[in-house]
This record gives sequence, structure tokens and C-alpha cells, in this order.
Amino acid sequence: MSPVAPDVQGSRRFASVAELAPRSASEQAWARFAQAQTAEDFCSSWLLIQCDTIGGVSDGVVLLQKPGTQEFVPVAFYPDAPNDPTHLAEISERALKEGRGVVVPRSLPGDEASNEPRFQLGDPIRLEGQVRGAIGLDLDARPDEQLQSALRALQWGSGWLEVLLRRHADPQEAARLQLKLALDSVSTLLGQAGLKESSSAFVTELATRLACDRVSLGTFRRSRIRLCAVSHSAQFDERANLLRTVEAAMEEAVDQSEVVVSPPAQDNLPVISHAHEVLVRESMAGSAVTFPLVSAGEVVGALTLERAAGLRFDVPTLELCEAVAAVAGPIIELKQRGEDSLPAHAVASVTQGWKKLVGPGHPGLKLTAACVAAVALFLAFATGAFRVAADVTIEGSVQRVIAAPFNGYVKEAPGRAGDIVKQGALIGRFDDRDLLLEKAKLVSQRDQFQRQHREAMAKHDRSQAAIVGAQLAQSEAQLDLVEQQLSRVTMTAPFDGIIVSGDLSQNLGSPVERGQVLFEIAPLDGYRIVLRVDERDIPFVALGQRGELAVTAAPGRKLPFTVTSITPVNLAKEGRNFFRVEARLEHEGMRLLPGMAGVGKIHIEDRKLVWIWTHTLTEWVTLKLWTWLP
Repeated sequence: MSPVAPDVQGSRRFASVAELAPRSASEQAWARFAQAQTAEDFCSSWLLIQCDTIGGVSDGVVLLQKPGTQEFVPVAFYPDAPNDPTHLAEISERALKEGRGVVVPRSLPGDEASNEPRFQLGDPIRLEGQVRGAIGLDLDARPDEQLQSALRALQWGSGWLEVLLRRHADPQEAARLQLKLALDSVSTLLGQAGLKESSSAFVTELATRLACDRVSLGTFRRSRIRLCAVSHSAQFDERANLLRTVEAAMEEAVDQSEVVVSPPAQDNLPVISHAHEVLVRESMAGSAVTFPLVSAGEVVGALTLERAAGLRFDVPTLELCEAVAAVAGPIIELKQRGEDSLPAHAVASVTQGWKKLVGPGHPGLKLTAACVAAVALFLAFATGAFRVAADVTIEGSVQRVIAAPFNGYVKEAPGRAGDIVKQGALIGRFDDRDLLLEKAKLVSQRDQFQRQHREAMAKHDRSQAAIVGAQLAQSEAQLDLVEQQLSRVTMTAPFDGIIVSGDLSQNLGSPVERGQVLFEIAPLDGYRIVLRVDERDIPFVALGQRGELAVTAAPGRKLPFTVTSITPVNLAKEGRNFFRVEARLEHEGMRLLPGMAGVGKIHIEDRKLVWIWTHTLTEWVTLKLWTWLP
């Protein structure tokens, strides 16, 4: 059997073309074409429309490849029952082999002398680059320009047969083709950087691939749909009535979160399609369908497709468009976010977080938010004691300094820092040998001057007596000074207390100079608390305020005190300024020693906890802003 041998055993379920009235033949052909359920009905009605469009066609045939084989069989003839179904086999087979449109002149038998022979046209049917069928026509004589026009019309119309092949391909092949078409459409959407440019290319690609008159894309912004792109239109007027009707159809589908088809593919669908009916009526389209574009469960836009009068969307096409819309939704949303400003990003993030918080799911987020809210409420209303912390040093209420009374050498020093001494206890002694020699010398000079004075008085030599008397007085004064220094050779404690500083035990025999501080002694029965308060906290401190301190030696014991003095002189330490604040202990809860250090806290008043914890940072930021601002 020839690969293009006719197969006419299939039943024909459509009426003969000859039975159609001349005026209504075209309308009925279009009606059958729109409602065709089988490949034979589709091809027969299409061939009738094609032959009527081209005109002057005496015979026509459509060959299609059997699924899963390499055999091509006729599925439609024009007219319905041709006299010779094989006379177009040659031109059809040539179109299949060459894979291009073919025009061949043909002379009728007995008409060899005719100057206007008839012509045969052959054109292949391609799908994804492969030849899947062919069309053959027998035409009457016409000029070359009309022949080329007829061939172009045939090539344009063969796109409908490509749709048929996609629809009736085997399941795996159909799935592959649908996937490829979806990926091609989505790749077009990803091919441009901007949303407007990529959307325009996307809808134009869909309109071309799915044989749609118009495809429109809208984005969902601020609770309404705004038209973003229209196929085959780089620019469009959003205020046009027809485009507003398209937006209304999109909003109708988005409000219902359902695909809306008009006319519906099935009866009694639970969707409202009033806006789509208006769109079909005003645009004079054959059908319209809108798919909501969804990303992460949220509607981000809508896709509306319209076909020409007399054409409807079949189920495979709707399934394909639904798959494309499912993939395009997240891409549209991603491109929208990429073009949003920083405030818009912030608003979107807050909105998304709020929806997660009040919507279903996300228990972890809800628990965290509840905890944060509870903490915020607690901080907003809870109060606590505001206290100023400062480093503390313990000093004696009185502090006595023992200094060197004269230049000399240390003979012994039994006392040193940290020793507790009684009043009059020996804490150090100077070497008095030089003083004793000086005293002996001065005593001898005094005695000598006394004898000279007596002799002068006995001789009544008044001038000599006056001179010797003066020398005697000078000698006695020097002797008194030495005796006074000898009385200070021994250093004793002036009162009961503790030696705060001074240790000469390692410096026995070393020289000391007059006025050099050797020991500091503080009493044990009176203390003075010295706090170094940071300059940021000094405005809160006032006389009479109370507080507590804890020394390093006993951190678990808290001793109450009262502020008695605030000095206006600051102390610089480690790059910060401190003010000296003095306080007195209210009662002695433990034995303290001068020089002990610790931490004290002055109670100011009760304030909000949030202010207590943040006022330092707030004041720092306020100062920095004031510094930076002009």
C-alpha cells in the first residue's frame, strides 16, 4: 500500500457539502469547525472553510500521520465524495518529501492546447519542526500573484491543523508538547529584565502559539487589577473602554479565585461570568477565559485570553494555559518585587508578616509574637527602682598624716600599712645619734658662754657681757631645737586606728627628708563613703538620697548610706568624667577598713522599666544627632 494511499473506511458524521445551501454553507462550516469533536470533523470543516477562502478549488485532501507510525492517511476530502480520491496523492507526497510548499501546473486530458492549465498546491503540516501531514488542493488557472497568495493562505490556515495535532497526539507526546510550550512561554517572560517588557513579550508569544486574537496580563496592586501588557501592543491606553472591560473580567476571576470561561466549557459551573460575557459581546470574540496568577497562595495578577468569533477554548488548551499561569504567577510576583522601591518592600514585608500572624498556620511565629507582645506590655506598664550605680571607696572620717620632722635616717619601723594600732603605740623611730652629738656640742657651748658671761659681768665689761649674752641665747635656742627634734625621734599613733599607708620595714637606714609623708592613719570608728558618679548620672543625684553599697570583700552584704556631699569638681579617668559624691553609713553592719572598694547604688525614684533600660542609649543618640545636625 502506498504511504499516501487513501483510507476511506472511517465513518463520516457530517452532512455532505452538496446539501448546504449556497448562502449558509460558510456559516455552517464555521459552526461545525467550532464544535468539532473528532479529527475527521475538524479537518473536514477546516478544509471546507479553506477551500471557500481560496476559491476556485475543485478537489482537496488532508493527510495526517497515524500516531506511533510513519504512515500518512487521508482524513478529509473536498468535496465530500471525490470522483478520484487518488489524483492529489502525487502533490501531497511531494510536499511530504520536500517539506515545503509546492505549486505544480496540471493539464486536463484532452486539453493539451489550453493556455491556462489548472494548478495543484501542496503544503506540509509541521509540528515542532517535524512533518506530520500534508494538504493538497486542485485549483483553477490564475496569475502567479494569486497562486502565491493562495499558498500563503494555505500556510496560514495550517496552523489550525497544528493545534489539532497537539490535541490528538499520544499522551506522552502531548504532555511533552504542552510542557515545551509552557516552558517556551515562561522563558519569554524571563527573557527581559523589566516587568513591562517581559510581560509584553509573554502575552504576544501566548497569543501566537494559542491562536488568540488578544492576550492581556494584569497585576494585582492595592486591591485592584491594573492592566500591564496586551499582546501585539507595545503601548495601550488603559482608559479605553474595551481594556476597562478586560480589567473587569480579570477582577471577576480574581474575586472568585477561579478560572472563568465564557462561554463555559461545562454547564452549571459554580462561577459568575457576567463580566466575561460583556467582554465577549463588546469585543465580538468567540470566547474568553481568565486565569488568576497565584504566588505563595496570594493572587498577584490575572491572564485573560480571547479567541476570534466562532472559536472556543477546548479542554487541552485550558489545561495548558492553567499550567502556564501556575508557573508565570511566581515570576510576575518576583519581577514586581524587583521593581518596587525600598518603602514598598518594607510595606510588603510588614503586610506579609501580618498575614502570617493572623492567618492559619505558622504556630512558631504566633507564639513568638505573643511572647514579644507580653514583654512589650510588661515593659510599657511595669515600673522599677531607678538607681545610679558608681564605684565606691571607703575612707576614714579623719585621716592623720605622720611626716618626717627633720632630715634623718630610719632606725626602726614596727608599723606598716594595714596594722591596727592603739593610741601612743610605736610605729617608727629615727636614728638619734647625730642629734645626741649635736646636743652634747650645744650643751658644751652653752656652758662655755655662761662662764664667759659671768667673767664679763665680774669685770663690769658691759659690751663683752652683751656679746657673750647674745651668743649664749643663740646656743640655748639651738639646744632647744635639738631637744625638740629628739622628742620627735619616736613616731607614735595619735589615736586608735589603722595604718592606711606607709611601710618603712624594707627601708631601714634609708634617708628621709623633712616633710616626707611616712604614714597615714585613719580611725576605726568613723567612715566616709566616696562614690565616683558618671557625669551622665550626676543630674539625678541630690543630697539626702539613700542607697546601698556592697564591698568587694563581702559582696553579699548590703550597707545602707545617705548622700551628704556633692563636690562640683570632676575627676577624669579612662576617658570619662566623674564627680566625687560623699555619703555616710547609717549603721555599721560589718567591720570596714579604709581603702576598701566596691559598688554603690543611689536610689533616685521609681520609673518605667523601659525608660530605665533605654535612657542611656536614647540620651547618647540624642546628643549625637544634635552634634551632627546643622
